[in-house]
Amino acid sequence: MPRRNRVDPWGDLRADAARGLFTGNRGCLVDDQGAVVRHHGSALWIVCRTSFRGWRHPLDAPRRWTPIFFLDDAVALAAGHRPCATCRRGDYLSYRDAVSTELGTAEPLLAKQLDARLVVERHRRGRGFERAGDRLTWTAGAEELPDGTVIVVEKVPRLVVGDRSWAFGFGGWQDTAPRPAGAVTVLTPPTSVAALRGGFVPTLHPSVQ
Repeated sequence: MPRRNRVDPWGDLRADAARGLFTGNRGCLVDDQGAVVRHHGSALWIVCRTSFRGWRHPLDAPRRWTPIFFLDDAVALAAGHRPCATCRRGDYLSYRDAVSTELGTAEPLLAKQLDARLVVERHRRGRGFERAGDRLTWTAGAEELPDGTVIVVEKVPRLVVGDRSWAFGFGGWQDTAPRPAGAVTVLTPPTSVAALRGGFVPTLHPSVQ
C-alpha cells in the first residue's frame, strides 16, 4: 500500500482549522462588490498550495479567481477538483499518469481531457449559488475503494483509509469508525477514484491517524 502523506509535502503548509491545507480555484465567485454570488465561474477546478513563490492573491477581488479552501486532498478531490499543474506539478503528473494508467490510454491524458471528465462527473446542469442538490454521486463496494475516497453514510461525508472511516469536520476528520461493508454512496468522482487506485497519493489532514 502506498505511503500516505499526512503533512504537506513541501513543508511550508500548516493545517489551519479555518483554512485547511490547500486552496483552490474554480473561477470568479464574487460580484463587483466582492459578495459571493455563484458556485463556480469556470470549468477549470484545481487544488493549489496556499504558499507558492511568494505570490499574493486577494480573497474577494472582482473579475479575478476567488480562492476557496480545502481541509486536504481528500476533500478537494471529493469536491471535484484535481491538482494544479503549476504549483503542484509533481502531484498533477502523478494524478494524470494514475488516471491514464487506470483507463488504459495509449498516451497520458491532457489537462483539458481530465477537466472534461470531471465536469460531467461532479454536478448535474444547473445554476445558482447553492448546488448541493445537483451533486452527482455513484455506488461502489466499500471494500473496493482506494484510500482517500470520500463516501456518504447517513448524509455525512466520510473518508475511507485502510479498515477505518472518518467523518468530515471543518477542523479535521473525526468520529472514526470501521470502514462500511457492501455498497456505499461515493462522493469522490470516478476519475479521481481512478487516480487514487492507480497510485496517486493524496495529502491527508494530520487528524487521520
